[in-house]
Order: sequence, then structure tokens, then C-alpha cells
Amino acid sequence: MAQARQIIHVDMDAFYASVEQSDHPELRGKAVLVGGDPKGRGVVSAASYESRKFGVHSAMPTAQALRLCPHAVLLPVHMERYAEVSHTIREIFKSYTPLVEPLSLDEAFLDVTDSVPLFGPAETIGREIKSRILEQTSLTASVGIASNKFLAKLASDLRKPDGFVVITEQNKQETLDPLSVGRIWGVGRVTEKTLSSHGIQTIGQLRLATPTQLKAIVGNAAEELLRLAHGQDDREVEPDRQCKSLSSEQTFATDVADGEVLLSVLMEQVEEVAQRLRRQHLKARTITLKLRYGDFRTVTRSETLAEGTNVTSLLWQAAEKVLRRWQSRSAGPLRLLGFAASGLEDERAGQQLLFPDHRKEKLRKLDQVVDRIRDRYGKHAMRRGTASTIHEQRDPKDLR
Repeated sequence: MAQARQIIHVDMDAFYASVEQSDHPELRGKAVLVGGDPKGRGVVSAASYESRKFGVHSAMPTAQALRLCPHAVLLPVHMERYAEVSHTIREIFKSYTPLVEPLSLDEAFLDVTDSVPLFGPAETIGREIKSRILEQTSLTASVGIASNKFLAKLASDLRKPDGFVVITEQNKQETLDPLSVGRIWGVGRVTEKTLSSHGIQTIGQLRLATPTQLKAIVGNAAEELLRLAHGQDDREVEPDRQCKSLSSEQTFATDVADGEVLLSVLMEQVEEVAQRLRRQHLKARTITLKLRYGDFRTVTRSETLAEGTNVTSLLWQAAEKVLRRWQSRSAGPLRLLGFAASGLEDERAGQQLLFPDHRKEKLRKLDQVVDRIRDRYGKHAMRRGTASTIHEQRDPKDLR
């Protein structure tokens, strides 16, 4: 009989805000928001638990967040610092298993099945990881342990912050059955409301439905929902592979329909990915938007460029075009928005022009100036607008 898998899901608590509170002890215990300028189209990237009591959540316009929690301390995003802390945490994970699947800077799956003979039971490994993260970063993590990814991720979310939950075959249904069906992957607000209208509000009630009954309500998703309601999930942990793309994505606490908010979030993602391309001396030929609706239906929309680039303005023009095209055809509230650059190659690859394109040269110089300012003063020290005319900014020498 095959050994049951041992999966750990680690989710850092209010990561960006917690890093800021750790770096600035005077902020501990205070409401902290990490996000963009409230006078513009800034949105909240992270909110400390102290501010969440007032109804603040990620992707909320910063101005609205400050109206709900006027005493909150607003800080810009310091992505390099968060990435540094994330690297420290990732190294802790890899000291227990090479099977680490990062989902973002602040969460990951670990398959520790083959690590048990060396380090002890998964529960022991999970507690050691929590302890080492706290010792090395002063941050708390919520940990979930189970035999599959669905249950492990659900477990880590049950007692946040600083939670530790183990779901076993023995307590699986006892844990699942009382929970709202909205806890299941693939069940967003629309699907949850539809199920509720048919008397299915909990996972236990969903589990007792027949495939025929459920298919009449949710269509082809019925079989997958029933599997998850029984705590079954056969997906494997997929460790890091050779970089084929660079991406940034954000999951919203509540579904976002506001087109201006989505454009603002997308602009920040393009800025981040473009800067990472330049740092790694890469350019991309294809950009892709990942759009996940409230019911977890996920679509991607791509655009292939005439030539590879790492120029922010050129990547933004393509990204904005794709998003606006989606908005005009099939827009709907999103629970996740992501931007990816793929078709990567060395930035020196391709034909070198004898007479460079002066417009592109100006844009490259602008990127260099913006990169220097953002590296020194933080991500929001200089922020571009989201208008289509972004490429018509002033010559970089005017910014000196």
C-alpha cells in the first residue's frame, strides 16, 4: 500500500504589513496599510490585522481604506525587502525538502513525505518551520498539514493568524462538513449563492448531494466539487523549474469589478515584472493576463509582441490593450489578476540596429531613471499613470 502523502502549506500572516512592523518596532500593534497614493488611484496591497478590524482589505482603494481606518499608518510597497525576507523563508523550506511549490512571496506547498524518516512526522516538521521562521524573521506563519494540497491549504486558513492545524483521515469530514461551501476551490460568490438557493450551504450538505442533483445545479463542475467535499485531491506539489516566465499576480480579498482599480493593479504588476526583466538582462516576446472570476473560472489572454522588450511602456501598452479588450467583451468581477512575461531571451539577442530607434532609447533611459529612484526610495516613490499615452512622458533628463 502506497504511503499517504504528507503536505504542508505555509501562509505568512499579513506578510507585507508584518515585515514593515518587524522592521519598524514602533508600528507593532498599530493599524498598518501597505499600498499606493490615496490621492491617485492607489490600492491597498496589504493590511495588518489591526486594520482589518475596520473592514480594510487588499485591493481596496487606499482612499477608501483610510476613510474606514483614518488612524492607519500608510507605507509604500518595498518589494525588494519582502523578496529578501521571502528568500530567507524559502531557504528554511528547502532545508527539509526539495519539493517546494511557491504560490507567491508569502505562501508555499511542501511535500515532506520522503522527509519523514529523516526529520520526523510532518507535524514535527511543520512546528519546526514555524519556530525557525519566527526566530529568523520575527514573523508568524499559519501552517496547515494534510494528505493533499486542498486540505493543507484549507487547514492553514482555519486559525489565522499564527495558526497550526492538522487534518487527518480521521478528522477530515468532521472538519470539512460544518464549513461553508465557499471554502471549496472553485466555489465563488455566484456559485455559493446558487448552491444556497438549492439548500446547499455547507460542505456536509454538498457531500450528501448526488452527482445527478449537483450537475443540474453547477453543470460539469459537479464531479470536482464532490471530490473536494470528500477531501480528495490528487494534484502533486510542483517544485520550481527553470524560469520560462516572470509574473506578478494579486488575489483580492473581495471580487473587484472597478475597471480603474484593475488598471491600477495591472500597472503596478507591469512595473514590477519589467524591472525584474531588466535586472536579469532579459526581454520578453509575449505578455499574458491571468483573469480569475469570483466563481474561480480562470481565463488567460495573451499578446505576442513584434520583438522582445523589457521597456515598461511597451509592455504596458500591450497589457492595457489586452485588459481593455477583455473588458469590452466579457468583463466581470475578478478575484485574481495577474501579469506574466514569457518568451524570454537575453536582452542582447536579436539583430542590433545600426541606427537605434531614438524613441525606444528615450524610453530605456526613462526606465533607468525610474529604476534608480524606486530602488533608492521605494516602489511608490515614482509611479506612472495608467493612460494609453504613458509612452509620451518627458525626456529623462527633465527628471534629473
